[in-house]
Amino acid sequence: MAGNGANVQITVDAKRESRMQQVSFEDIQKAQAQMAGIVVRTPCARSQTLSRITGADVYLKFENLQFTGSFKDRGALIKLLQLDAEQRSRGVIANSAGNHAQGVAYHAQRLGIAATIVMPIGTPNVKVRQTRDLGAEIVLAGDSVDEAAVHARQIREDRDLSYIHPYDDAAIIAGQGTIAVEMLEAAPGIDTLVIPIGGGGLIAGNAIAARAIKPEIEIVGVESQLYPSAYQARHGLTNDCGGQTIAEGIAVAQPGKQNLSVIDALVSDILLLPEEDIERAIDLLITVEKTVTEGAGAAGLAALLAYPERFRGRVVGLILCGGNIDTRMLSSILMRGLIREGKITRMRVEIDDRPGTLAKVAQLVGDAGGNILEVQHQRNFPGVPAKMAELDLVLETRDRDHIAEITAALGGAGYKVRELIDTPDAG
Repeated sequence: MAGNGANVQITVDAKRESRMQQVSFEDIQKAQAQMAGIVVRTPCARSQTLSRITGADVYLKFENLQFTGSFKDRGALIKLLQLDAEQRSRGVIANSAGNHAQGVAYHAQRLGIAATIVMPIGTPNVKVRQTRDLGAEIVLAGDSVDEAAVHARQIREDRDLSYIHPYDDAAIIAGQGTIAVEMLEAAPGIDTLVIPIGGGGLIAGNAIAARAIKPEIEIVGVESQLYPSAYQARHGLTNDCGGQTIAEGIAVAQPGKQNLSVIDALVSDILLLPEEDIERAIDLLITVEKTVTEGAGAAGLAALLAYPERFRGRVVGLILCGGNIDTRMLSSILMRGLIREGKITRMRVEIDDRPGTLAKVAQLVGDAGGNILEVQHQRNFPGVPAKMAELDLVLETRDRDHIAEITAALGGAGYKVRELIDTPDAG
């Protein structure tokens, strides 16, 4: 482990470069000066409610408030500023699931550089649309970021474009590292940074910066259980990544080599996140903080939910690294959150198939304070006696205790009732 981040020099095997590159804290300070007045200096604020829920003292860095909705604005700008006039005239190409795409497209448009972006076929529509709206040419190819990268490299060769790597590049790493500088200026008491790992540029840059400013600070990386690439690399395990994760922004099967070198040197731990905890974190951030994050942006909070004892009593900084979530996905997550909390439920009531019974059930539910959202009346399906019927009710309720009150009221009136939703413990 490196003892002083200020002295850390990460040697990079940079293909297609004529000299060796290094990432230092001085590079990050230079990047911060270059982006002043261009990239948003986002708020870093303590969350009283999330601190109470998690048992840690939680500070949030709202990178979802960048113009393009993610931290990728930072590294993209610094890399583009390093291109010479001839490189700018030829144009640039990048591959991305969306956030790097938007960062490159936005700053390329500002600087008058033509940009082509290769995005995986399954990229959320909101990211594709927003990137195209920023003036970039969009190519949809491959089922993952890694497959999209193969197509991007081929187009680069065919059209002689400059390739803007999403994470394995010294300028990108330096740009992303400016976040930790701002966080520790705003909240110098932070003793732990919990940072998502996809390609590794975010955690690498911020680990270098944070350890330079505060050598004793702990850096913890987090990954989706479906894409544990850095964890597997650290522990000498076979790379086994894949599947559909709501944290597609960190669904990277192979982090950058130079980023892994930084992770090995400066990151104390890598934690793996279940999808349910990422989902819960998205829901909590919008209901508690009134801020929208995508899966990757909520990954830090998800770690505090999944491993509460690991962070209890610590002063933890979380980077809400992106907010570009598909609205349909967000709607589904919020609805599932209401179900998990007992604010929406579905129950089946067995009734006599005769006039007025439905009205009686509705009256009982209403008297108990429930609100009926949907009713399905079944009488002809197998398993339902000829003189009976089943009512499937979707109800709006206050909480799990309120569901129990409504169930008791119906049961007390002689109706057989059962809840149809398996609600895991949300605690």
